[in-house]
Amino acid sequence: MTHSVELPETSPDTAKESPARLSHLDDRGQARMVDVTDKAASQREAVAETWLRMKPDTLRAIESGEHPKGDVFAVARIAGIMAAKRSHELIPLCHPLLLTAISVDIKAVQPDSVRVTARCALTAATGGEMEALTAASIAALPLYDMCKAIDRGMQIDWVRLLKKTAAARYWRPGRYSEGGTPSHCLKARRKLATSL
Repeated sequence: MTHSVELPETSPDTAKESPARLSHLDDRGQARMVDVTDKAASQREAVAETWLRMKPDTLRAIESGEHPKGDVFAVARIAGIMAAKRSHELIPLCHPLLLTAISVDIKAVQPDSVRVTARCALTAATGGEMEALTAASIAALPLYDMCKAIDRGMQIDWVRLLKKTAAARYWRPGRYSEGGTPSHCLKARRKLATSL
């Protein structure tokens, strides 16, 4: 039996901000690394998150320290930090950057979720958001790996950029609050749960 989940529509805000052309394509449509040679360096910060959904019993095992593999959150945190530093090796057109700060915060959200938030800071002509997104994404994988023996139905979802600052510019999605799970994500989860 096939199960489908309704995907969210593109928000009007996102549609308005779509660039006229992709910066990673040249005039002939070929992929390239963006040239930032003449761009001034500025202080940058980006914050991203991802969510994991699991059985309430799995979350209880993690929180109580009864998980047979030990401190699950500590392993995931280190994986996220390591991944942020190697983003350019994972994403082909990403610039290699010297990050000055990386933090990965992992919190249990009752009754059945874990929220991973990653923050990257640097002084450079480009970057920040891909490193934060990479850290949040990769930190979720050890959580899945270490818990899959007791819960194979876990879901990793809703990877998103929460904010990015660079010099005088500041970006944050206006449609969602930083602390919550987006409403359409919750609706999709409920629809999937009732269809199983």
